[in-house]
Amino acid sequence: MDATHAESVTSIFLMLAALVSVARLGGYLAGRIGQPAVLGELLAGILVGPSLLGIVDPNSDTIHLLAEFGVVILLFQIGLHTNLASLLKVGPAAATIGAVGVTLPFIVGYWIASLLGVPMMAAIVCGAAMTATSIGVSARLLGDLGALKSREGQTVLGAAVLDDVAGLVILAVVATMAAGGDVSGAGIARTTGIAVGFLVVALVIGSLLAPRIFNLIDRIPLRGSTGTFALAFALLLAALADLAGSALIVGAFAAGLSLHHTPQRQEIEEFTGQLGHFFVPLFFASVGAAVQVGAMFDPDALGLGIALLVAGIATKFVAGYAAFWVPIRHAVVGAAMVPRGEVGLIFARMGLATMVLTPQHFGALMLMVIGTTFVSPPWLSWLLGGPRQPGPIGGRQPREESDSETLEDLVSGDVE
Repeated sequence: MDATHAESVTSIFLMLAALVSVARLGGYLAGRIGQPAVLGELLAGILVGPSLLGIVDPNSDTIHLLAEFGVVILLFQIGLHTNLASLLKVGPAAATIGAVGVTLPFIVGYWIASLLGVPMMAAIVCGAAMTATSIGVSARLLGDLGALKSREGQTVLGAAVLDDVAGLVILAVVATMAAGGDVSGAGIARTTGIAVGFLVVALVIGSLLAPRIFNLIDRIPLRGSTGTFALAFALLLAALADLAGSALIVGAFAAGLSLHHTPQRQEIEEFTGQLGHFFVPLFFASVGAAVQVGAMFDPDALGLGIALLVAGIATKFVAGYAAFWVPIRHAVVGAAMVPRGEVGLIFARMGLATMVLTPQHFGALMLMVIGTTFVSPPWLSWLLGGPRQPGPIGGRQPREESDSETLEDLVSGDVE
């Protein structure tokens, strides 16, 4: 091994050690004060990024590749925990809230950004980043407060799933436009058709074949085979989605949906969850490392960020009242829809990577994502009358049981 290559590998190892360590510590500290781990991981990334300590280079191709792997695992986990059939029970209300919760933030976000002089493509990314509610953060908050299985909780989860599906489609369209694709009505319709079509085809074919294939894989007398092949399946569909002109995460999400009903789901969840505890915080921290603190507090960026934050809170809260005919606590639904979390970060990172967003625009979106995620825990606790208290060191925070604890822990953290 030559000296140049050795130095390169060494620097990457040092950056990974720093990034993952501070991300986990930041996530733990955030959990201790009743906040989702994603906030601590983001702030930890900012700390070790070029703006402050300068330990991590967010432009490293290797760091970027490993962070993308973390996104694939995260979206695969979201797909694994999405039971489309069970959500039909709250279908009309969830569909209405989800539709308004995507459309209203997108329009208002785009309008505000345009009004403040942001170029068209960057304004579209700003609007798109405001569309999707964080399933992991919302599920964890509602579970902690004992409301995950309530009608409000199920409505929020249903609407958040629809938000994410719509967000993935929007991401595929925006990514194509950002890469110089056709921005005409026909071009946008074609890209949307490809994204939706791939998701539907992959889900139908995967749901038919996956159970049979994984029953055969389950017979391989080698520990970890099921989880390994499941991850390979997610990577394969992610690559096929990209080749089809859609987005990597659309394929990963479709892979998780396809495996939701397989008997091996719990084993797959545990396997990918263990990997996720390394790679998902790495993604969030790498996004934080890309933030230029000086640019984020530039007066124009600060003004845009505050405006997007206020709009992000208001539009999702209003969306909670969209299904006005349903006898639920609409304020609870609206407040639980506010966190943007992981999907908003994926949009922002894509915009920065394609140079559609300037560092100032990216910093403004970071303020929106951090602010919307930060405000929800105390707001929901007040609405539900159950203030959340940090658990003792060495003990677990009491919370409602659910079938999505691995996903919640990856995004929101759990103080052991």
